[in-house]
Amino acid sequence: QVQLVESGGGLVQAGGSLRLSCAASGSIYEINDMGWYRQAPGKQRDLVAVITSGGSTNYVDSVKGRFTISRDNAKNTVYLQMNNLKAEDTAVYYCNAYIWGTAWYASRKEYWGQGTQVTVSS
Repeated sequence: QVQLVESGGGLVQAGGSLRLSCAASGSIYEINDMGWYRQAPGKQRDLVAVITSGGSTNYVDSVKGRFTISRDNAKNTVYLQMNNLKAEDTAVYYCNAYIWGTAWYASRKEYWGQGTQVTVSS
């Protein structure tokens, strides 16, 4: 069993910063790509940032220069540093990862965190 647990969300004023964390636990053999998505009320989930196992990153245009995705492979954890937050960043943020399990029959599966609320007030 694999689980992604997110933390770090909260309420912040526009222009402020938050750092989200997502730790994977369970029967993990290898973690490939990890990413962050967000979903505002009444909207679908949108990709925010992704990072490969080798550290290559990509961001949606609206967060470039403000957000930084990183990972600590030894801790099976991905982070999203969010600076200069704007009201339009308000959403539930979800961690996403593609993970190989340790069982002999395991394949690479997509996992999602439970979501953490980020609210930016102005």
